[in-house]
Amino acid sequence: MEIIICGAGTVGKNVAQQFDTQGHDVTIIDLDQEKLNALEQTLDIRTLQGSGTDATVLRDAGCHTADIFIGATNIDEINMLACNFAKQVGANKTIARIHHGTYFEERGLNYARHLNIDKFICPEYATAVAIAQTLRNPGALAVERFARGMIEMQQLKVTEKTKAVGQQLKNLKLPGNAKLASIERSGTSFIPDGNTIIHAQDIVTLIGETIGFEKALKQLQAGSGKQKKIMIIGDTPLAVWLCRALRSRTFSVRLYVPNNPKRAEELSNKLDWVTVLTIDAADPNAFADERISIVDAFVAVTDDEEHNILVAANAKSLGSKKSIAVLHQATYQHLIKNVGIDKSFSPRDTAFNQIQNTLDDRPIKKMASLAVGIADVYELRVGASAKQLIGHELWQITFPPKTLIAAIQRGIKVRVPIATDIIEENDTLVVICPEASIKQLKKLISN
Repeated sequence: MEIIICGAGTVGKNVAQQFDTQGHDVTIIDLDQEKLNALEQTLDIRTLQGSGTDATVLRDAGCHTADIFIGATNIDEINMLACNFAKQVGANKTIARIHHGTYFEERGLNYARHLNIDKFICPEYATAVAIAQTLRNPGALAVERFARGMIEMQQLKVTEKTKAVGQQLKNLKLPGNAKLASIERSGTSFIPDGNTIIHAQDIVTLIGETIGFEKALKQLQAGSGKQKKIMIIGDTPLAVWLCRALRSRTFSVRLYVPNNPKRAEELSNKLDWVTVLTIDAADPNAFADERISIVDAFVAVTDDEEHNILVAANAKSLGSKKSIAVLHQATYQHLIKNVGIDKSFSPRDTAFNQIQNTLDDRPIKKMASLAVGIADVYELRVGASAKQLIGHELWQITFPPKTLIAAIQRGIKVRVPIATDIIEENDTLVVICPEASIKQLKKLISN
């Protein structure tokens, strides 16, 4: 493939290196000739000094024949404008790196569609989701991320006092189009059907539309379960994304803002479900009185990776069950396990994974798993060839056994479907099913 990257910073450099290793033809554009010279010495790529918002530079770079154009500078507006121009010059597919939530979350306008950009990626958001997936049920988070807050999924244990115990699933009449996606009983997981009887001590995964989800939850769980305690240090966009990704009844989140009371107040107003505190980042004993020994996870997400390593290692030594650090370069990766940190995450690597996923055109993609091989979560795109699906109500379609259609996305709307919902071309479905059902699903969408 012919790939053009605008921006030779940390993300652009890493993406160029990864694609170069895979044998693609890579051209990178940047205003800084020194950065370009450094890349030419280590990579077999073409460089071009100039602005990605200059149509002449884009043509010289080869945008008229490019398979992919990636806007990867640190400025959202430049990335979006460069992608828009590249598309007009002739680039086949464009991807813009975005930092600001207003653009990424399409507040007030679908910016990508308006500017004819194929995909927005946000490394900070994706890294926050990746971290959250190590702390939450990955399948639940995958669905919530897909639905952009319109659908919730939560795993919980059914207690003896709940209304659902002893009832068949078809008689529960859960509100908000809620459904049970999976049940774990005596160490074995399965996808339930209407005749399944709910037992006390079942661990169930409930999915439903955000409106009405609380009522559905009460039918399966009396009272609130024990919350996991999470401590986060950092006032970065990644910290904000992580707090949002952990917004759940499952977690109690404390966010420590280093040396910036004004920023702490701002975040406290923005993240009203989070306890926000200020802390002296230079004080080695700053967390001595914070009862880290009862914390389930400590996550360091500041812009200073050396500080992230130090505080995460310190938290582990003070008794945190899990310790996580964000690294922006690969320099210190080898130190992580030696200092007791359980896991590290890299926004630059996450950015490349996002790009790779964007280029994956398969109609069925695995999103996550509720129970490996038994209840996996897939994203299914309904193309023009899916004649057995298009125009049919869900109840009329013969899906593989133990298959649940958990959500339907149509345009910007996402909902938990009911039996009479009709599938349309270009819909995207969230499907929960055993791995063995994939062959049958592929047949449904191929003819």
